[in-house]
Amino acid sequence: MKNLSINIKGKLHYFHNPWVMGIVNVTPDSFYADSRTFDSQSIYNRIADLIEQGADAIDIGGYSSRPGAADVSAQEEYSRLASALEIIRKHFPDTIVSIDTFRADVARKCVLDWQADIINDISGGIADPEMWNTVAELKVPYILMHMRGTPKTMQSLCDYSDVTADVIKDLAAKIDKMRQLGIADIIIDPGFGFAKTLEQNYTLMSELQEFKRLNMPLLVGISHKSMIYKALDIKPENALNGTTVLNTIALSKGADILRVHDVREAKEAVKIINLLNENSR
Repeated sequence: MKNLSINIKGKLHYFHNPWVMGIVNVTPDSFYADSRTFDSQSIYNRIADLIEQGADAIDIGGYSSRPGAADVSAQEEYSRLASALEIIRKHFPDTIVSIDTFRADVARKCVLDWQADIINDISGGIADPEMWNTVAELKVPYILMHMRGTPKTMQSLCDYSDVTADVIKDLAAKIDKMRQLGIADIIIDPGFGFAKTLEQNYTLMSELQEFKRLNMPLLVGISHKSMIYKALDIKPENALNGTTVLNTIALSKGADILRVHDVREAKEAVKIINLLNENSR
């Protein structure tokens, strides 16, 4: 399991040491206000801060996926992403960049115009039937997330016979289809908060090690999500402590990538878990 890797532009990147992926939202309405950036200076400041904190990669989104989020045109989404990509390629050219989009055309333009490294598709190929063919053609790593429906409808689609088994089965079926298309580098994401109840999210976390059976890098994205702030009856901006607790649990169960708003705290969790593993008897 420790030999898992992805190929980025001809170079293998291993997950001996779990990655921390910092979130940049070029949106006015993402659920976590502190992650929103919209003008050039705030985008630069956000990226610079995440890199200074030790981010292994940056994930840039231009379309809010919170429940009930407003629709954004493909042209507007690309414009938002391009504004951040221009800054990151000018000032931080060696940074690994993931693009958070479910649209194949947007993904293609970000890779071809700005050399984006990874495509992060919250829909897992559902929203755009051309996405997988595009990823196969571009030969970039792909984050395959589990979701049902759309951000507007997903919370009405939480009926599972066994949430962990059903999510794994769905991801495995998609992985098989993607392999047939020639997609080599796949990262899996259980999709915490997407078409899952609060209780189902915690069942997934308690059984997270089961996803390692798929033998692919495992990404966990629970940063400041409702499974934390609703459970604790607090606001999203006060959910850092709960985020760190769950990130630490996720690492202990085999997470290879943490997608977070607060990089420094996540890097500290990685360091502590590494020390624990290195000194266990």
